[in-house]
Amino acid sequence: MNQYLKKALKITFFILVIVLQIKCSSSSDSGSEPAPPTPAPPVTVTNDVDFWLTKGDQSVKLQKQSGVLGFGTLANVYPAIEVNEAQQYQAVDGFGYTLTGGSAEVINQLTVSKKNELLQELFGSGESAIGVSYIRISIGASDLNAAPFTYDDLPMGDSDLTLSKFSLDPDKNGVIALLKEILLINPNIKILATPWSAPLWMKDKDSFVGGSLQTKYYEVYAQYFVKYIQEMKGEGITIDAVTPQNEPLHGGNNPSMEMNAVEQTNFIKYNLGPAFKTANISTKIIAYDHNCDNTQYATTILSDLEAAPFVNGTAFHLYAGDISALSMVYNAFPTKNIYFTEQFTSSNGDFKGDLKWHLKNVIIGSMRNWSKNALEWNLANSGSFGPHTSGGCTTCKGALTVNSTESFERNVAYYIIAHASKFVPAGSIRIASNISGNLNNVAFKTPTGKKVLIVENDGNGNESFNIKFNGKWITTSLEAGSVGTYTW
Repeated sequence: MNQYLKKALKITFFILVIVLQIKCSSSSDSGSEPAPPTPAPPVTVTNDVDFWLTKGDQSVKLQKQSGVLGFGTLANVYPAIEVNEAQQYQAVDGFGYTLTGGSAEVINQLTVSKKNELLQELFGSGESAIGVSYIRISIGASDLNAAPFTYDDLPMGDSDLTLSKFSLDPDKNGVIALLKEILLINPNIKILATPWSAPLWMKDKDSFVGGSLQTKYYEVYAQYFVKYIQEMKGEGITIDAVTPQNEPLHGGNNPSMEMNAVEQTNFIKYNLGPAFKTANISTKIIAYDHNCDNTQYATTILSDLEAAPFVNGTAFHLYAGDISALSMVYNAFPTKNIYFTEQFTSSNGDFKGDLKWHLKNVIIGSMRNWSKNALEWNLANSGSFGPHTSGGCTTCKGALTVNSTESFERNVAYYIIAHASKFVPAGSIRIASNISGNLNNVAFKTPTGKKVLIVENDGNGNESFNIKFNGKWITTSLEAGSVGTYTW
């Protein structure tokens, strides 16, 4: 082997040794410190549920919350409200207020632009609107008019058996004018009309306060209803339903009129019902329209085989009794509808207390007990809680206070109704949901298939809970005295 070959072999061997060392070092490093794994893409939680909140301390009022609520299956220890759309109950006619003569008076004092802004907010369907879908009005004056009147007032001793002097004029520039503006915004709004008193010449005392309808005027009074519905129709206003008398067991208001259960039964079966049938009027007749402490009144009418066919259902207030009375009547007469038509908030009330009580009873309670609607009392009044009649309610606080021609403020009744009306349109169906502890709630399915859950925390502390639907749930919480509306 010559020296050149020896030298080449030495160089080759040297190179091989270096290569092997590098390879071993690399293999050793790889074993002791493995390369980090490729990171997984981040999990994105989508928002499945919108949440609108009002707090009892007024720091938040009907505000949409920004937190993400995504349905999942991660277990926790919180109680659950389970919503089941397969179990369905009554259809909903709507939520709203009474458009009293006094509320029309103060709203009509607003400037044209401010009034339109308010009416769009109340009755419109935009993002900032609360979608009121049901209103109650008085046939003649209620106690929240400046003065009492009917549509056929006469000098003492006169009568008008043909109703030739009947006139809607006292309301033409007030309630009727405002209703026409509302109907331009929501032509489908349902209107319930209720008298506080018959014309005095029909009563057994010459006073707007108390007294009863004389039996000899039953037929004329039935025609008074017919004429009212027909003339309102002529104004472009369809009356969906009437009750024969507001609070028929309370004769101390101004105006008011007493009508016991037997009297109302006879008036419906012999006069009002047949008069509507003869005149081809489809307006519903809803009986009673008074407190939950008396279910016998409704039972008397609905048990009468001649009166009951004319009656669509019965209406209730909750100044006495318990909201469960609605279910007692429904269970006894399941083919007849239930309505909740009035509850007021007081001028000396507490926002948090009123929010809790009214959501629990008027909204959630009435709906869970088969009511087709839920109405708070007066829509609007002045800062001094007027107008009202002499002897009328001096402490009834409107959903709105109109302070000037350019200013109004929203009171607790506004938010009580808005938590339902904004999200649960007419035609929605109540669906099943369980009550969990202090978390009073009611659920709906809207005509477009959305689910809505209204929850009120009736306890004294913060409550965390799950809303479960179709095997998955979101976790949320409400402070004491707060209300949440959840939609998905």
